Amino acid sequence: MELDLAEDRWRKSSYSGDAGQCIEVSDGHAGLMPVRDSKEPDGPTLLFPTDAWQSFVTAIRAGEFDSPLE
Repeated sequence: MELDLAEDRWRKSSYSGDAGQCIEVSDGHAGLMPVRDSKEPDGPTLLFPTDAWQSFVTAIRAGEFDSPLE
């Protein structure tokens, strides 16, 4: 599937600050969440089903990907 993302407004998490390891997302595509690397805005874009993206965000907020303390 190919979308025209040229006019999209991209956003990144306010938690990102000035860190260089960020992704950006673009809202407004029914059923899809475009995601790209903020360091390479002209690079490839990944398209995730909206429900899968929401499950991923929910898991992050729940700490499912946190590293255990050693």
